[in-house]
Amino acid sequence: MTPFKDIELLRIHYLRGPNIWTYRPVLEVWLDLGTLEDHPSHQLAGFNERLTAWLPALIEHHCGVGERGGFLQRLQEGTWCGHVLEHIVIELLNLAGMPTGFGQTRSTSQHGVYRMVFRAREEQVARSALAEGHALIMAAINDLPFDVDAAVARVRTVVDDRYLGPSTACIVTAAADRSIPHIRLNDGNLVQLGYGAAQRRIWTAETEFTSAIAEGIASDKDLTKSLLKACGVPVPEGQVVSSPEAAWEAAQDIGLPVVVKPSDGNHARGVTLDLRKREDIEAAWHVAEPEGSEVMVERFIPGDEHRLLIVGGKLAAAARGELVSVTGNGRSTVAELIESQLNSDPRRGYEEEYPLDLIDPRAMVTVQLELQRQDLTADSVPVAGRQVVVQRNGNVAVDCTDEVHPEVAYIAALAAKVVGLDIAGIDMVAQDIGKPLHTQGGAIVEVNAGPGLLMHLKPAVGAPRPVGQAIAEHLFPQVEDGADGDHAGRIPIVGVAGTRASATIARLVAWFLHLGGRYTGLACSQGLFLNERCVDTRASAHWEGARRLLTSQMVQAAVIENDARAILQDGLAYDRCSVGVVTDMDGWEALASFDIRAQDQMPRVLRTQVDVVLASGAAVLNADEPEVAALARLCDGAVILTSTDPANPLLAAHRANDNGRAVLLQGGQVLLVQGPSEKSLGALDRLTQGHGDAPVPEPALLAAIGAAWALDIAPDLIAAGIKTFEPAAAAAGVPRVPVLPL
Repeated sequence: MTPFKDIELLRIHYLRGPNIWTYRPVLEVWLDLGTLEDHPSHQLAGFNERLTAWLPALIEHHCGVGERGGFLQRLQEGTWCGHVLEHIVIELLNLAGMPTGFGQTRSTSQHGVYRMVFRAREEQVARSALAEGHALIMAAINDLPFDVDAAVARVRTVVDDRYLGPSTACIVTAAADRSIPHIRLNDGNLVQLGYGAAQRRIWTAETEFTSAIAEGIASDKDLTKSLLKACGVPVPEGQVVSSPEAAWEAAQDIGLPVVVKPSDGNHARGVTLDLRKREDIEAAWHVAEPEGSEVMVERFIPGDEHRLLIVGGKLAAAARGELVSVTGNGRSTVAELIESQLNSDPRRGYEEEYPLDLIDPRAMVTVQLELQRQDLTADSVPVAGRQVVVQRNGNVAVDCTDEVHPEVAYIAALAAKVVGLDIAGIDMVAQDIGKPLHTQGGAIVEVNAGPGLLMHLKPAVGAPRPVGQAIAEHLFPQVEDGADGDHAGRIPIVGVAGTRASATIARLVAWFLHLGGRYTGLACSQGLFLNERCVDTRASAHWEGARRLLTSQMVQAAVIENDARAILQDGLAYDRCSVGVVTDMDGWEALASFDIRAQDQMPRVLRTQVDVVLASGAAVLNADEPEVAALARLCDGAVILTSTDPANPLLAAHRANDNGRAVLLQGGQVLLVQGPSEKSLGALDRLTQGHGDAPVPEPALLAAIGAAWALDIAPDLIAAGIKTFEPAAAAAGVPRVPVLPL
C-alpha cells in the first residue's frame, strides 16, 4: 500500500482569550487532509485497531454522542482524520497530566481543509501535544511503529518546564472557582489574580503582602529564634558556630543530643538530627556548611517533625513527618533495599507533583551520614530483620490537620505574626500535636517564607487540604458570606465590538468613567490612554493593548475596543466584562483569511462580546440592526437596546419584557426608558451643541449612553459628559493632555 502523505498543518495560532469556540484559551489549527479527505477512519485498514491499542483510554471520550465510548462509535462508523487528530491530542494531554475535555473540528469552504481546536492552558504544551499527535496519527494510518510512552514523556517534560507549579496552580484554580481571573506575568510562577486596581499578585505561596523584611527574618534562623523567644514562643536553645570543633564545643554546652543545620537553608537540606558523638557532629557541620551562610547547633527536641501552614493568621493545614527506614533481608544491599522498599512507592519522584522525593544513597550526603552512624554504607548488606534508618527528616507527608490542638495552632499563628509573614510554613517538633507544646517539651524550630503546598495537596497519607482556597480567601476575603458575587478581583470593563464609530463610543464611555472619578484605561484604534493621557499612539484595539491596561495597578476601569479580526486572531483579552457593546455586523469582506465569506457568519464572531458579559452586567445592542438585537438571548446579564427609531417593534417587546431598558431618540429628546417609565436626558441639539462640525453619530451616542447607564453613572453626569466631550479631537486621536513617553 502506498503510504498516505502527511496531513498538512497549514496554520497554527493560539487564541489567548474568549473566542468563537469557547470562553477559554485554545490552539486553533488549520489542516489539509489531502487524499485522506476521501478516506474516513473506517476505510483505513487496521487504523482503528492500531489507534485504540495505542490509546485505550479513548473509550472514555464521549464526543458528540454524549456517552462513554461515543468517539469509538464515531471511529467505527467513519469519521475524518481531522476529528481523529483532535481526540488524539486531547488524550495525549490527558496522559501528560494536563487534562482537557474540549475540542472541535469544523470544515471550511476549502475542500479537505478543516479548523481544529482544543483546550490549551499553555501554548507550548499545546504545540508539543499537537506535534506528537500528528506523528502518532500518521503512524497509525500508515501502519508504522510508534512509541506512545516516549511521546507522552516528551509532552510531560514541556508541561513541567512551561506550566505553573502545583502550588501556584492550586491557588489559581481556587481563584477561578470564585470567578477571579488570572494573568501569568512571566514564564514562571508570578501570577496576577484579578484585573487592574483590584488585582493581587502571587509568586508560588508568596503574595504581595509578603514583605521582604519578613522573608529576610525567616531566612535567618538565629534571628527568628531570638524574636520568637522574646514573645514566649518555645524554641530550642542554639548557637551559631564557625567550625567543626566549635560545633562540638557548642554541643557540649547545650547538652547532647543536638541538631546541626544551616542557619538560612530550606527544604531540610543540610539538616542532621539526633547527634550524640563528636565525629557525627563534626561530619554534620561539613554537610550543613555548603547549604547556608552559617551553621547552627541546636538542642535536639524529641518527637515528630510537623509542618503547619498558616495563611492570614489562621491554620490552613498541618502535616507530620515520618522516620524513613528499610528492613534488611540478609541478601540485598542498603541501596537495593531503598530501591525496592522506598523508591518503588508511587508517591515518590523527582518532579514537583510527587509528595515524597526519591532517595539516592550514593548522592545524598545526609543519607550517607545517617548510614555511617549505623556503621553502614549503601553497599552494606543488613542482616534479616534489621531496621536501617535512612532519613530522619524531610518526609513530611502525613496529614494531621484535624489533630492539631488549638493552643498549638495559636502558637504557630503567633510565630508567623512575630516574623511578619502572611503565609508561613511553621516547622514544629512535638511528640503529640494534639497536646499543647509546653506539656511535652515541643518547640518551633523554623519559620519558612514561601512554603511548599504539595504536602498538603497530595499527602502520602490522609485527605488533601484546600490550601489554595485558603490563600484565595486571604487575598480576596468574601464579603457577607459570599455577597461579593462575580466582582471579586474585578474592575468595570466595557468591551465595544463593531465597526461603526466604535473608537468614538469607547472614547466617550471612557470620558464618562473619568468624570465619575475612576482612573480609566482605554485601548482603542486611536491609541492607548490612561486617564485621558495617551501613552501609545499606535492602534491598540487588540489583545496586547488591552492586556497592558488590565495589568496596570492604577486602572480602576477599562474600556476596550474589539473588532472581529481581534476576536478571530487572538480572542478577547478579558474573561468577562461588565458591559458589552455591539454596534453592527459589518466588515466581513476583510476577513476572508479567517474563512468569513458572508455577513451571516458575523454573529458567530461578535457574539463573543455578548457571551462574556457578567450576570451582574449588561449588553448594549443596536436594535436598528436585527442581527445585533438577536444577540440579546445569549447574554447572561441584562440587555439595553438602543435605537434612533422610537417605533422600532423590538423596543416595544423589550420594554414589555421584565421592564427592559432602552436608550432612544424621540422628538429630538434622548430618552432613558425602562418598561413604561421614561426619563429625558435632554434635547439632542442641546447636548451636542459643543461638538462642532464633527458630532458623534447618533447611534454611537446612544450606545455610549447605554454603556454609561449600565455602569450606573448618574444621568446628570452622562449629560455633562456629552456636553464636554470633544469628538473632533477623539476622531483625530488627539489626547486631551500631551503624549507621555513609553
